Amino acid sequence: MDDVVTTADHGHTRVITLNRPDRRNAIDIPLRVALADRLEDAMADNNIRAVVLTGAGASFCAGGDISTMRRMPEAESRPRAEAAARVVRAIWTGGTPVVAAVEGAAFGAGVSLALACDRVVAAEDAVFSTAFTGVGLAGDMGIFASLPARVGPAKARQLMLLPQKLSGAEAFELGLVDALVPSGSTLTSALADAERISALAPLAVREIKGALTRWPGAPLAMLDHEVDVAVRLFDTEDFDEGVAAFHDRRPPRFRGC
Repeated sequence: MDDVVTTADHGHTRVITLNRPDRRNAIDIPLRVALADRLEDAMADNNIRAVVLTGAGASFCAGGDISTMRRMPEAESRPRAEAAARVVRAIWTGGTPVVAAVEGAAFGAGVSLALACDRVVAAEDAVFSTAFTGVGLAGDMGIFASLPARVGPAKARQLMLLPQKLSGAEAFELGLVDALVPSGSTLTSALADAERISALAPLAVREIKGALTRWPGAPLAMLDHEVDVAVRLFDTEDFDEGVAAFHDRRPPRFRGC
């Protein structure tokens, strides 16, 4: 099972790779379980300060593996759906930022997976499509939260009800993608972004992720949460180091404590 998702560490960054290139990294049950395991492992590793999520071969992820799909009762379909949700829950509840490096196709659940990440770096010739309705499904892996958050509810409604294939450039213009790079360079670019993130104070980054996950549920409650976060971070060695580095005019050396 584990070889369907591989990992490699680059300093404080862990690269997690969907490894079914012969199926364009389509998501079957073993891949869902392995991906959730690898993401949870990364989130629990204090030495890892950023994650890059990518796909082996020419595609990021072609979506759910339709060859494994058939009509099934709730007793079978619920564990399958919950396994997909576990992947996204690991990204959203973990304190480590995840950067998606998207080459080639990102269809259906592949789009959802990319959009669940904190940053999306895409090749100019990448292709994005929601594509769920083509097989009689509505969408999963958090797309009903991530897509409206990126493009607004009205545009999200159109993209879901009238699926279309979007180039990397079109996806960038809509806000689905945060950075557009030449084909073949997404991993290099994502690693560079991850390195920059890794240089930040880990405790502060964790709090940023947690706070943004709460939005837009209760804006006024967010004020109280921001106060609590500030109080926690003011009493950390990282904050002390950041202030000292500022006065010394040198780069800070954050340790996550």
